[in-house]
Amino acid sequence: MNVVDSSAWLEYFADGPNARRFSTPLRQTRDLLVPSICLTEVFKGISRQAGDAAALQAMALMQQGVVVELDRHLAVFAARLGLAHRLPLADSVVLATARAFGAVVWTQDADFKGLEGVRYFPAAPRP
Repeated sequence: MNVVDSSAWLEYFADGPNARRFSTPLRQTRDLLVPSICLTEVFKGISRQAGDAAALQAMALMQQGVVVELDRHLAVFAARLGLAHRLPLADSVVLATARAFGAVVWTQDADFKGLEGVRYFPAAPRP
């Protein structure tokens, strides 16, 4: 099972330098978990850059995986992980989702660097 962080989704949709690294888990939709908070972050990012139509197309692709809603149990688990690892809210939800399902997190977000169960690829510098 895989969880692809918002930073990796955005990199993929922008066809950035790390896009190819994230294409494998993104194409394996049967094994792809999508935290609902990633839908929020990706829609916001793409809408800001390319408009709502592009953001809605991205949502359709993301929903080919299994969307995992934030329930009260996952919320508490995320809060505990956020405190333990000093993670921002969205990152703690992503990590909690992955750990709850025994999945690997794929990301280029440095907040995840060094955490167990994470495939981290540093973001390429932007011109």
